[in-house]
Amino acid sequence: MSQQRIVILGGTGAMGAATAARFARAGWRVEVTGRNAELFPEPLRELGVRFHALDRADTAGIGQLLSDGADLLVDMVCFDAQRADELLRWAADCTSSAVISSRAVYTDAEGRHVNAEQPPEFAGPVPESQSCVAPGARDLDPFTREGYAPCKRAMELRVLESGVPVSVLRPGKVHGAWARNARTAGIVEAMQGNPPELRVSSLESVQSLTAAANVAQLLELVAAHPASRVLNAADAHPVTARAVFERIAHTVGYTGEVQEAGDGPSTLANPFASAHPFELDTSAAKELGYRPADSLSLVAEEVQWVLDSQRAGALHGRMGA
Repeated sequence: MSQQRIVILGGTGAMGAATAARFARAGWRVEVTGRNAELFPEPLRELGVRFHALDRADTAGIGQLLSDGADLLVDMVCFDAQRADELLRWAADCTSSAVISSRAVYTDAEGRHVNAEQPPEFAGPVPESQSCVAPGARDLDPFTREGYAPCKRAMELRVLESGVPVSVLRPGKVHGAWARNARTAGIVEAMQGNPPELRVSSLESVQSLTAAANVAQLLELVAAHPASRVLNAADAHPVTARAVFERIAHTVGYTGEVQEAGDGPSTLANPFASAHPFELDTSAAKELGYRPADSLSLVAEEVQWVLDSQRAGALHGRMGA
């Protein structure tokens, strides 16, 4: 039996690295593309993962890489309908494919979404059938606050209407080792000075987080069950920002107090804040066999990676990438 092959486009960040590692350990031939070889994690190289210096815009180069197809194609950097068209050409020769979207596409009953002026309010866990933003025009910039969600939605619709077996994954706030801008990094640095108190806003806010390792697990299921579908990807349970800060403190060894505070010059930025509860319903993924780990243990893994990176002198360069 020939070795199964996975190709990950834009695979040097948290989700790409976690996916590459999981599949390599499972015996797959793993190939990853990225713009900068310096950002390719050395542990992946040690696992036998092959890196290709290809920008996502290099459609000819990626087309050549995929000329023989793949058992699973994962596009981590598909932001709009134009890139969706490119993905579909490559996916047509692959057994199964997946593309990463975002929870940002969801809207509440009033049409509000996470990038709107007013945050959304959902009555409960948000299923894949929840209403979404209108798709953006092809000339809309996906790398702006206003354009991100509409462009992602346009990408989703193009993929889902194609009939090609591509799974659309909608994660929450992503965390994990090799994150380009690790959410825990600023908190770790603030706690390392061991101040007697840290003032933080919105500590009681609740939302679903998404560990890169859980995305990797879900992609393994997508590979085994090719289909055109949408799947929420989130950790086992929603968590409060306070619980996240407490786990970071425990991992770092911080002994001071974390106190609720309003916004102000002495208030530490809270990357886990949410104005209203935002829980992703993962029932559809669980029907495939998805069994996500809990957020707090995996947040601790990201923190440990931040600490290890600091000791290696690599944190500044990695986070600024």
